[in-house]
Amino acid sequence: MDIKFIDLFAGIGGFRLGFENAIKNLGLTPNCVFSSEIKSHATKVYSNNFKKDDIHGDITKINAEEIPAFDYLLAGFPCQAFSTAGKRRGFADTRGTLFFEVERILKHHKPKGFILENVEGMVKHDLANKNDEIGRTLTIILKVLRSMGYLVSWEVLNSKDFGIPQSRKRIFIVGSNNYEIPLNEFPSNIKKLGDILEKDIKSDPINLSKILFKKYKPEELYGKAIKDRRGGKDNIHSWDLDLKGKTTKDQKLILSELLKARRNKKWAKLKGIAWSDGMPLTCKEISSFCKVKNLKTVLDDLVIKGYLVFRHPKDFVETYENGNLKLVKQERTDIPKGYNLVTGKLSFEISNILHPDKITGTLVATDIHKLAVVDGDKLRRLSINEIKKLFGFPSSFKVNVNNSLAYELFGNSIVVPVVESVAERLLKISFNNEDIGIDAKYKNEIVQKELSF
Repeated sequence: MDIKFIDLFAGIGGFRLGFENAIKNLGLTPNCVFSSEIKSHATKVYSNNFKKDDIHGDITKINAEEIPAFDYLLAGFPCQAFSTAGKRRGFADTRGTLFFEVERILKHHKPKGFILENVEGMVKHDLANKNDEIGRTLTIILKVLRSMGYLVSWEVLNSKDFGIPQSRKRIFIVGSNNYEIPLNEFPSNIKKLGDILEKDIKSDPINLSKILFKKYKPEELYGKAIKDRRGGKDNIHSWDLDLKGKTTKDQKLILSELLKARRNKKWAKLKGIAWSDGMPLTCKEISSFCKVKNLKTVLDDLVIKGYLVFRHPKDFVETYENGNLKLVKQERTDIPKGYNLVTGKLSFEISNILHPDKITGTLVATDIHKLAVVDGDKLRRLSINEIKKLFGFPSSFKVNVNNSLAYELFGNSIVVPVVESVAERLLKISFNNEDIGIDAKYKNEIVQKELSF
């Protein structure tokens, strides 16, 4: 028996892989009749792994009647509109409105069901009241889907519970035309990063390796963050490594204390400006929490070396742009200059050294290339094969783009085993028919559990 499905916002095909695995697990035959993806480098990888299919481009330009009939719709529609990494504008963002492309196609074809995926941030996006379980955005989506006659359930699932050593929380929204699908009580399968790491991988050299290994033993680097930001004992800063010039004990103390103190909102109040996340402090202000002899001389030396900058604090000022009033940040030259850290990750090749006995944090497109692991006597970046494992892709999956693009594509991808588990649950319950080979005992247990909800 063929199970026909379509794959929208397909990326490199993670959603499809998981769904096809679920279908095959039930002894059925997957048949993707339509797929759509707009990014050219994603379609390059997708078509290299699913050659028989003609992947289509911009879904907004495709009429619903041009899409062949299908049983299930898959869509990990763009998440930037709801992500904490973006501006969280939701349906005010054009990317957010792409959900309504899903609605348009569902209305026309009326398939048996669907699986949608998005970032965890969608759950509480645009809250009407701070104590609400869900925000208005998700409320609208659920209302639209239910208005079409679907029984709809949703749950935030974490890939770490599905045998993948990565904490990646995503909301899954599942609809069926015959049963509401429970999305809890999946069997837990926890693995650590070390279970998937390879040995003696050749990689581009990380120049920072030699400096780090001079000051730390390999095992002392596990789980460390490399950045000039707060982070407690797990942070290694540029001054810890003397990257911009040798620093004294007093200078290290000043930099560490300034890192914490500059974010205190009292400074903004004293200066009469809007608070921002860290601001320049005068020598006098620094002396109130850091007792060091010849403080100004020591601070000026840190400016020369590039650890600090000496500038006026910024404040929001009103300005006009194209006839519209805007608030922009500008230096307040009427307020004395102060010392501030040169912060961020820009000066570092890597941002984090992963711990082999733990799981990784959420891997995102912009940061995967800045993650490192200890491999013998060197640090190296994650290999593409390790990245595949961290998203549940098979080693046979072909990646025919350079590593930089591959990191980006996987960072925006879906975790295959999570999709597989959700899809198998959907199919087992939706096909309430023993003739297609679904285990009757399992089916009845799940259905009865659902009916009791």
